[in-house]
Amino acid sequence: MFPSRSLLLVGEGNFSFSASMCRFYSSLESSSITATCLQPQEEVLRHEGASSNIQTIKDSGGTVLFEVDCTNLGENASLQGRVFDRVVFNFPHCGRKSGVKKNKQLLKNFFLSCVQVLAEDGEVHVSLCNGQGGTPADQPKRERHNSWQIVAMAAEAHLILSDVRPFESETYQSYKCTGYRSQDKGFHLENALLHVFTRSLPYSAAQTLKVEEAVEGEEVQYFIPTELTDYIFRGFLSSDSVHPVRLVHDFLHQGLTEKWTVSMATDTLPLLLTTKQLQACYHDTDSALCYWIDVQEKDLNSDTHIRTGIDQLMLSDSTASSTYVTFEKVDCLRSKGAESFRSACSLDVDPDADSDLYVLRPSLQPQMEELLSQKEDWANNAGRHMETGWKYKWVEGKKEEESCGNCNGVPSLLCGVSGLVFRNVPISLWGLPVFHELLLRGVFPSDYKPMTMLEQRLEALLAPYGVSLVTEQGGLLLTAQPMGLVGKVHASDSSSHISITASFNLDLLAVLLFSLPDWRLLWSHDPRFLKQFALRPSPGTCFHPFSLFPEPFSFDISFWTGPTWEEKKFYALVREAGHGTVEHVKMIDRFSHPDLSQTSYCYRLIYHSHTHALSHTQALQLHKHLESLLSSRLQVTIR
Repeated sequence: MFPSRSLLLVGEGNFSFSASMCRFYSSLESSSITATCLQPQEEVLRHEGASSNIQTIKDSGGTVLFEVDCTNLGENASLQGRVFDRVVFNFPHCGRKSGVKKNKQLLKNFFLSCVQVLAEDGEVHVSLCNGQGGTPADQPKRERHNSWQIVAMAAEAHLILSDVRPFESETYQSYKCTGYRSQDKGFHLENALLHVFTRSLPYSAAQTLKVEEAVEGEEVQYFIPTELTDYIFRGFLSSDSVHPVRLVHDFLHQGLTEKWTVSMATDTLPLLLTTKQLQACYHDTDSALCYWIDVQEKDLNSDTHIRTGIDQLMLSDSTASSTYVTFEKVDCLRSKGAESFRSACSLDVDPDADSDLYVLRPSLQPQMEELLSQKEDWANNAGRHMETGWKYKWVEGKKEEESCGNCNGVPSLLCGVSGLVFRNVPISLWGLPVFHELLLRGVFPSDYKPMTMLEQRLEALLAPYGVSLVTEQGGLLLTAQPMGLVGKVHASDSSSHISITASFNLDLLAVLLFSLPDWRLLWSHDPRFLKQFALRPSPGTCFHPFSLFPEPFSFDISFWTGPTWEEKKFYALVREAGHGTVEHVKMIDRFSHPDLSQTSYCYRLIYHSHTHALSHTQALQLHKHLESLLSSRLQVTIR
């Protein structure tokens, strides 16, 4: 790999490592090395070979600095105005018989200091003896309290561990490790590890998103619930996307077209449904798991909220063409009107009575029904469609051109639609509030046995990746471990035809097919995520995390509430305050006071992020922010 142009080495002892690097990079004129140590020059020169090593560095065009405190690099006069592509700290140690606590603090202070002189795309290299880092790469791994917890210490400076590899001391043949217990002795280099850290993206401020859509012939304006704004209009399914959700979509589409023609709808699909649409086409919906939106005020006045740096745009063809969106920072909202829209997802609703309420679509099924109902005899239309180029039949599993749009007289068209759907679910490891659904529908004669054919095709496509097909009455369930349900197929019989509806959770399938450690990675803004999919890898290609071994943090929160308590409002605030870092929420205690109309709840929250640096300090700040939101918005009393 081509080395960094500008290197800073800190904590040197006899400068043998710096001299070795100068020799290693001597042929690369673009590289510059600055070697520093904490001791004064007179003390350093007492080390064996230090004088010749220093001369080697200087002869190679490098710089040697003495009395440089690696925990205060930003204040060092000799480093003012300079940034480095790589900062290297080999075998840090406080000296003598210093314990774990002191060395953890040394690491933390070093990381906080080095980011002040680190280039934006720079790396921090820290070498530790085996076991000290406290990561699974250490074998054997020490107990957490007996390690230096290097990942957690780096996270305090918003750095993530991007790579761990053996420390290759043989590469630097003249390197003589020194400084063990402040003596002229070396550390144990056997199985030592080099830890590579890079910058994490910062946490972005929450936004409020105002959307205007045409729903059932009416123009409606509404606010997306704040905890969902980062999931909206990301374009993962656009035609030029290389996002793994799109790759899985294309994988299923291509696999099914080997048996049937799959025609994907390109019609505009609003995010909102009316209650009538929901009830008419989606009978098994649980209203408690829906995001209800009140848009009774269909004409919002522009002066009801403060606009600061707002960009209004018309969305591209990857979303609804009649949808307009406005972004605003939450802090800019001051009106009661905006606040009421922000919490609309938690309204107490009676879908039968509140005909003016809308819902963020929990499924694409209602819109699929409407698309099909707009076509007269859509099965015949399918045949006409296939006559224009989609004309196949199957003989012994091979595709051959056929002069009609059917297979042995049977129409072979699956109509499909894909897009975001929303579920107001509790926060758990595999509880997705938003995901991309692929919905397919086909109608076949009863003697065609479409369920058997579809089951065989899906098993061939997905079984190699751990998906099991479980037969149930009227259909199939597609399950996988550890996430559970990833799709389902339903069949409904009429006198002469069978209607097949297949639904796939593209997000969970993407996690499964590309071995992602967490579904939240799909929504990462870090360019290192999509970079791995730029060449459109095939399913089965393992994802390589850009943040290794992130540490989880657990905090409890307890509070008193009034006589009523809506847990979904609590989950909404947890998602908003936690910036997507809360992995799991569990109620661990509940107590109703016998004399007061109050109930005490206690929840345990697990903070864990595979996309951002998450330190104990950052997690605690997010938790304190949640307490503030609960007090101000839900009027609970924090205990």
